[in-house]
Amino acid sequence: MTKSALQIARAAYQPKVPAALKGAVKAVDGAYTESVADQDDIKKLFPNTYGMPVVTFEKSNEKKELPAMNVGVILSGGQAPGGHNVIAGLFDGIKANNAASRLYGFILGPGGLIDHKYMELTADIIDEYRNTGGFDMIGSGRTKLETKEQFDKGLEILKELDIKALVIIGGDDSNTNACVLAEYYKAINAGVQVIGCPKTIDGDLKNEQIETSFGFDTACKVYSEVIGNIQRDCNSAQKYWHFIKLMGRSASHIALECALQTQPNICIISEEVEEKNMSLDDIVTYIAGIVAKRAAEGHNFGTVLIPEGLIEFVPAMKRLIAELNDFLAKHDAEFKMIKKSEQRAYIISKLTKENSDLYASLPEGVARQLSLDRDPHGNVQVSLIETEKLLSEMVGKKLAEWKAEGKYVGKFAAQHHFFGYEGRCAAPSNYDADYCYSLGYTASCLIAAGKTGYMSSVRNTTAPADKWIAGGIPVTMMMNMEKRHGEMKPVIQKALVKLDGAPFKKFAANRDEWAMTTSYVYPGPIQYFGPTEVCDEPTKTLQLEQAK
Repeated sequence: MTKSALQIARAAYQPKVPAALKGAVKAVDGAYTESVADQDDIKKLFPNTYGMPVVTFEKSNEKKELPAMNVGVILSGGQAPGGHNVIAGLFDGIKANNAASRLYGFILGPGGLIDHKYMELTADIIDEYRNTGGFDMIGSGRTKLETKEQFDKGLEILKELDIKALVIIGGDDSNTNACVLAEYYKAINAGVQVIGCPKTIDGDLKNEQIETSFGFDTACKVYSEVIGNIQRDCNSAQKYWHFIKLMGRSASHIALECALQTQPNICIISEEVEEKNMSLDDIVTYIAGIVAKRAAEGHNFGTVLIPEGLIEFVPAMKRLIAELNDFLAKHDAEFKMIKKSEQRAYIISKLTKENSDLYASLPEGVARQLSLDRDPHGNVQVSLIETEKLLSEMVGKKLAEWKAEGKYVGKFAAQHHFFGYEGRCAAPSNYDADYCYSLGYTASCLIAAGKTGYMSSVRNTTAPADKWIAGGIPVTMMMNMEKRHGEMKPVIQKALVKLDGAPFKKFAANRDEWAMTTSYVYPGPIQYFGPTEVCDEPTKTLQLEQAK
């Protein structure tokens, strides 16, 4: 297999780890925990894994030879940079406890567990993937582990391979499922521990003990490099407004972090839109206002960052989508009989006044996406809506109206970008390479300590790595009850952007200046070799949250 010069050099990189993980380790139990909300309901659902203590690992003076143990690992959900290092850290950790321990990877996600598809991960395989991006060592998948049948089917192969612990590397849904699995295996005395690891580039799996989900650092650095490049081009040609949509379906952490790194003219934060009950027209008027003000200064160019999930945070759009979903579900057959050219007028005539007016104001293409492209459940596929094009089209329309009224004198031309997949499998930054390896190694320590229903936790990560704090927290501690598909389910609470948090406040304090002054910052590509301040810098979000 041909390798690039960077791949060859990166293979030799030794991730930095917390001092406590070097040598013999002991687990110290801390405070007992309860869930973030709905304590009685969560306790009832998780009688065997609720209320367990937070665990911290410390250096131990006695090196105990632990019995050999077989461990399974699953990559679940979307890719995030550093997943391979979690597996490498887990492998090295179980081998440090006993060289005869073995690691099995289930192929293409949780489905591999149910379908009994697996491979043994030997040192040769692991070494091939150290410090690399992607999940291609064993692949990933989105099968949800939810039913007793799935748990029992999985248990068959775990028993056959004599696997005593399973590590599930995933986001909030995958770790919720890991917790349900841990509870079930404990309840039936299956003798299988289940440990989770916090993964998602979206950055919405975090709390006091989980500072950040892995992959967020690398993905934001990749997007910020490209945004910086576009801003340099933008400031060179001085003739385009670039509308850039960024991944982040539920939360705007990526858009906010990239804004802090690159200082664009405009960045929309979904959580603020919802909080202020802004309409689509409010957002369009806000963007058009800045375009017009910059034009008055002779600057007919700029950059706009837009989070992927924005539409679902606009309260009026949310109401429109809900009514559309209901209406089209009930009148599906009738709707299909109507000529394509008349469908828009038909829907406008059938919706309530507020929703009808909003639907009529949308560009033709977006209105079509809302009414035609449904998912298998008959719902609008919000992620398919090209929000960057929707906003630029509506801004263009508003500016044309202002021009006719003599309120605007500039030229407006837009370019569109969506950065998503480019960041999910990038070679992990030094921060993610170190953090992920430490998370995997910590998972091996949680297994050795006999824990189940825990998530691997590494904290204090704005400090040098040897001062990081490794431990674990019960997954039930992060849970609340939410409505999913019409019924109340226990799920890990999503962490949205906090409008009273330091990162958002820093952005809000500077955005008016960035709007007018063209204060672009150009972060450049991720650096793996060189000065610490360039190579090991954590995200601006983390630095601000920890006041570093």
